[in-house]
Amino acid sequence: MKGTLAPDAEAIATIAERALEAIPERLGRHVPGVGIMVDELADDETLHDLGIESPYDLTGLYDGLPWGEKDSGAMPTRPDTIHLYRQAILLEWIETGETLERLVRNVLIHEIAHHFGFSDAAIARLEREG
Repeated sequence: MKGTLAPDAEAIATIAERALEAIPERLGRHVPGVGIMVDELADDETLHDLGIESPYDLTGLYDGLPWGEKDSGAMPTRPDTIHLYRQAILLEWIETGETLERLVRNVLIHEIAHHFGFSDAAIARLEREG
């Protein structure tokens, strides 16, 4: 994305939707119908629960039924959602020089894969694909 203004939440959501459609099938099959929410920053409660001090250290979070409970027949109380934190993503974008599209894709892959129990090595391989 080129321009003089930072991409807004809608632009980030559009990038994320495209990236979600293109993630590797072995990961995408875990998240049919997952929602994407773009927030400015993680809230204080989320940061506290995760033991994170700065909201700029959290670019995304998968919120949904914990891994292992998906197959147990437990009924979810709300749909799974991936939260993307716009300001943290933009800061990382500036600091790394990575394209915004690639960065958002990697945040999605990282959040989905960790939620479903993929190892760090498997996540790194997924992020290198595509």
